[in-house]
Amino acid sequence: MDQDEGYAGETIVPAAVADANEIGAMHVRSWQGAYQGLMPQEYLDQLDPARRADRWRRVLRDVDSCSYRGGVLIAATAAGIVGFTAYGPTRDDDGDPSRTGEVGAIYLLPEIWGQGTGRRLMTAALRNLAEAGYLDATLWALDSNARARTFYAAGGWVEDGAIKHDGSRGFTLTEVRYRRPLP
Repeated sequence: MDQDEGYAGETIVPAAVADANEIGAMHVRSWQGAYQGLMPQEYLDQLDPARRADRWRRVLRDVDSCSYRGGVLIAATAAGIVGFTAYGPTRDDDGDPSRTGEVGAIYLLPEIWGQGTGRRLMTAALRNLAEAGYLDATLWALDSNARARTFYAAGGWVEDGAIKHDGSRGFTLTEVRYRRPLP
């Protein structure tokens, strides 16, 4: 993939295993900003960047080691990683992973919100999904996350009616699925 340099000074490039620590720390900061008031504060306060880094290290090794039809992109500046997105085949039971891709994550540092970095990351992920042969894409959003839902709607995503409830963290989160055709 060609580098995509944005007006905010970031460059969007594929993530490497060596980026896992920085992605993990950025992921925690993003969650703590994005989900404040939407998840219990005690849960957000105990998020561990090292545990997130371990998870991202495993994901990035999987992406590097097989013919996985997806990837992880980072938005990097001279100061470090300010955002990332992860995408691949749908994980949904009602989807066809040969046809439908999924944006599994897109997170930015709170101080970067509203500067166009999220839009550039999403555009790059959708372009890569289309180039990998997917016809459409889905993503899941927390039903109470108005900021994210507004961002997705502005990008052409439409709710498709699917809802899921996740109680794996000790409290219940309700998510709604969005879908859009790929270019």
